[in-house]
Amino acid sequence: MQKFLSVHNISKFFGNFQALKDVSFGVDESEFVCILGPSGCGKTTLLRVIAGLETQSDGTISQNNKDISLLPPDQRDFGIVFQSYALFPNLSVKNNIAFGLKTRKQNKETINHRVNELLELVGLSDHINKFSAQLSGGEQQRVALARALAPSPNLLLLDEPLSALDAKVRQYLRLEIKNLQKKLGVTTIMVTHDQEEALTMADRIILMNKGIIEQEGSPYDLYSNPQTSFAANFIGTTNLLEANKVSINQIEINGSILECNETINENSVTITIRPEDIKINPDTNEKNIFQGVIKELEFLGSLFRGLVEVDFKSQKTNLRCQFSSEYILQNNIKKNNAISISLQPAALKVIKK
Repeated sequence: MQKFLSVHNISKFFGNFQALKDVSFGVDESEFVCILGPSGCGKTTLLRVIAGLETQSDGTISQNNKDISLLPPDQRDFGIVFQSYALFPNLSVKNNIAFGLKTRKQNKETINHRVNELLELVGLSDHINKFSAQLSGGEQQRVALARALAPSPNLLLLDEPLSALDAKVRQYLRLEIKNLQKKLGVTTIMVTHDQEEALTMADRIILMNKGIIEQEGSPYDLYSNPQTSFAANFIGTTNLLEANKVSINQIEINGSILECNETINENSVTITIRPEDIKINPDTNEKNIFQGVIKELEFLGSLFRGLVEVDFKSQKTNLRCQFSSEYILQNNIKKNNAISISLQPAALKVIKK
């Protein structure tokens, strides 16, 4: 099936340093894709190459089967929103949004109609004559978004658009941007280092590490079935345990034998289990039950995050756990209490080292 945007074997060198290493992926029309990764992984460089702000050292980019690899930015049908907003401080909200339309020599009536339409979409109709200094950070970001959307681009590129905002504004704008993207049907690629942003906004996540794509898939796929230690650690919180094969569905961790639903092929494997998948004081018919002591317990509103020292046969091991506040408070569970836990077979996932 033809992709709306195709990135083929993109590499990028800065002197002797290789920022991107043979990166390839496709984006479907109207899809919201997040490029996620830590600082220095190459995600912003990749976005700038797609935008035409950097020239790739090797590889091609095509849009609807048309090679756009060497086109300058102004000849690519893209809208871009930067982390810094990049609004013109000497122009009003109206004129900031109208800027791209004026450079395309649209008539005044068309410009006014489009500006009013976008201001209503982003909820800023009352601020049309204000300047950027009179707006909050969240309002400035919405103006930047409206300006990028004004020429009706086929692709919207977002470079960490929410990272400069406080947590509550970020949470609100995440929902606003996602709803707006769905309403307009504009194909969108967003760069972020924030796993929560990617999980809540993306149709598909491209996880990058050291200039390569580590894993890609839906937010649920990446969270539930990480393929590598990096993916498991970067998206969400997890426990990584070294294990040895006992049989095709059994492993040994620090002298204790555990059942595992996954097929064990290698003699030595890495196992991951999410904190929320560890059951506290399970029924006696549960599998993989171990005794432990709560070493740390943090209250986080609807849940408690804990560190439990688990008594495996040959070695005590600390596991990060997550329990509902209701259960912890009702049962008066506190730090240093002895508890039992279950590492259920379905929750134990085998990953690459």
